[in-house]
Amino acid sequence: MFENMTFKYILKRALENVSNDVDKRQGSVIYDAIAPCCMELAKMYLSIDEVLNETFADSAKREYLIRRAKERGLSPKEASAAVVKAVFNIDVPIGSRFSADGVVYYVSEKISDGIFKMICETKGSEGHRHFGRILPLDNIQGLESAEISEVIVTGEDEEDTEVFRKRYFDSFSALAFGGNKKDYIEKVNLISGVGGCKVYPAFFGGGTVRLVIISSDYSFVSDEFVSQVKEIVDPYEFSGQGVGFAPIGHKVFVESVQPIGVNVSISAQIADDGNFDYIYGKVYKKISDYFSELSKGWAECDNIEIVAMKIGADVFDIIGVKNVFSVAIDGGNPFLSRVLDDNQIPVLGEVSINDKVLEGF
Repeated sequence: MFENMTFKYILKRALENVSNDVDKRQGSVIYDAIAPCCMELAKMYLSIDEVLNETFADSAKREYLIRRAKERGLSPKEASAAVVKAVFNIDVPIGSRFSADGVVYYVSEKISDGIFKMICETKGSEGHRHFGRILPLDNIQGLESAEISEVIVTGEDEEDTEVFRKRYFDSFSALAFGGNKKDYIEKVNLISGVGGCKVYPAFFGGGTVRLVIISSDYSFVSDEFVSQVKEIVDPYEFSGQGVGFAPIGHKVFVESVQPIGVNVSISAQIADDGNFDYIYGKVYKKISDYFSELSKGWAECDNIEIVAMKIGADVFDIIGVKNVFSVAIDGGNPFLSRVLDDNQIPVLGEVSINDKVLEGF
């Protein structure tokens, strides 16, 4: 707003107000007297411009966006710790600590003989990325094997500034009130580990609500986490009584999105001097990343559509691929897209190029 209020511009205006019979050249008495004041005024305009930017939510930095959003009762989702299931050859002590690639977990609860819940000591998404063998940080007599077998609750990073900004503006577009769809979506999405949800009112008859959720890493969620969300929304023992945040009379049914394996077959021309393993690995990653992006948008669309032409274009961009003749999804017709059911997300299965199946990527 005040971009033109530079030191030179302010100084020029100030000197124009001085009589022309006075020496106004640089180094003169009047110039030296006015210049420092003009410099301070230029700094003041910069500060005023900064205040304006921080006043409005569309341009405010994170600190001031949070303060603005508090006026509507909104705050960023905090980082949360991942909860995993670990299998041991013996019962280990509650509180014992284990490491997986430098990420530390502690045993929090026994599930059954040799099977325990563990919580990551570091909050965020890093905690649900490790599987397999873990090493004890304490001396545990008789311990021979220890491994992470399953993610129960995904860890979640602190809400990104731009995601939070969008949520703030979205809060103006529809009124969340008394158990309407907007109310359910807002409250369920604030549960740590939930990355999105769809709401189906009266799905099983009057007074019922069906909630389908996706994890914060945009994959399916465990049965145990489904039960945890159900307890927060509408506890089993008091279903329909308004004990959770669901209103009185709402019986809520919670379920996970369904992962569906999708195979992709590609006919392409590969450069004679191309590194096949390198190219195949790049192809697999391109398609996997595309599927991940589709899953991220699941909550915002009616059905996920896997566009074969998009896959072909991505593959064609890879160095070493000279041409793409066809892309078939699950053995369908070349370049025919596939539309999944409303609560399905794609998981990449086999990828083949010229009948050679990609494995190990």
